[in-house]
Amino acid sequence: MLADLTNNPPPPPSPLRTAVRRFKIYAPLVVLLGIILAIVQLVRPLPEPKLVMTAKSSYTFEGAMPQLPWPSEGQAYMAAAGLGTLGQSGEQKPVPIASVTKSMTAYIILRDHPIKKGEQGAMIDVDKTAETEGKKNDSVNNESTLDTVKEGDKISEYDAIAALMIPSANNIARLLARWDAGSQEAFVKKMNDTAKELGMTNTTYTDPSGLDATTVSTAEDQVKLGLKLVEIETLLDITKKPNWVDPSGKSWRNWNGLTGPGGALGIKTGTTTKAGGNLLFAAQKKIGNTNQLIVGAVLGQHKPSIIDTVLAASKQLMTATQKALDGATVVKKGDVVGYVDDGLGGRTPVVATADVQAIGWASLTVTVKLADGGGAMPQTATAGTEVGMLTVGEGASQVKVPVALKSDLASPGIGSKLTRIG
Repeated sequence: MLADLTNNPPPPPSPLRTAVRRFKIYAPLVVLLGIILAIVQLVRPLPEPKLVMTAKSSYTFEGAMPQLPWPSEGQAYMAAAGLGTLGQSGEQKPVPIASVTKSMTAYIILRDHPIKKGEQGAMIDVDKTAETEGKKNDSVNNESTLDTVKEGDKISEYDAIAALMIPSANNIARLLARWDAGSQEAFVKKMNDTAKELGMTNTTYTDPSGLDATTVSTAEDQVKLGLKLVEIETLLDITKKPNWVDPSGKSWRNWNGLTGPGGALGIKTGTTTKAGGNLLFAAQKKIGNTNQLIVGAVLGQHKPSIIDTVLAASKQLMTATQKALDGATVVKKGDVVGYVDDGLGGRTPVVATADVQAIGWASLTVTVKLADGGGAMPQTATAGTEVGMLTVGEGASQVKVPVALKSDLASPGIGSKLTRIG
């Protein structure tokens, strides 16, 4: 009892002793946790490097919009592949287009039955109808036909398209329709379905040749079709010919007098008393290392002679458009256009490997884009390694130049790896 009264409890530990004891307990745990965290940071997969553009995203050509020499009657429309529209004239209302109709016939045939370069395509049986209609090749019947085909003959798809587009053979247009769709009616449905797909909202086809005045369209709609046609190399190979020799050896001249020395690549004429003179045409201009395609349509030219009138009007538009097209250097070789971002704060600049040219006309704005080309971006690479593509413009007018690393692309350092967040 007395002992209990005389034994005092030990004094409480001082704050310093408590802190030291706690430090001894927790410090190893903190160090261990830090080591684990550092290891995790060091072995974590690195973020995928990304290409970032610093160059301007567009370029505008100086000057005012070109004023083209539009025809005084009818309607017209001009465009450049991949660039846009240069303008239009006249009311864009549906009018008969005569044999310009055959452009859609050719498009469907070559879309559904492509011909490889240097080949002739499928062989087509000539039926009795095609032979009989071929004998109507005269002004009385208002028909243009290929009069050398006979029932039982075979004609290659290539020659059939040539007969369609150069002498404008109505009997071959109908033969192709029957061959492709089983009947002319079924083919006409395909023509209208295709027109709808292409956004040709003011176009109605009622026959595959264009002889029917009920087949109507606008210059704008025909240019929409023309921009698709110029993508078919086989077609332009045919329509740019000033003459064509059929399988029998008979020579036919191209009604489009702008081909050959005139510089046009086709595409199709169309003339009747009701429709007047009509032409869907294409041409090109070499700018730098590219061939810029232009497409135009002139409809409803009634001044005699209607074919000469429409050719003259189209020639003026074609020449003026070619003159208006020009190139401008947007980026020079060696210019920094962006950088590779390693995702951890590191940036390695990239440069254009050649001068980059834009194609257009005064007042036009074109886009500038930088992309990695679809491949995986390397984590490390030496200076000069190509890592992407700088693109100016769209579609057929597009100019592409590779971009390369200005300096070595190095893997992120230990410090960057340890301090990364996310």
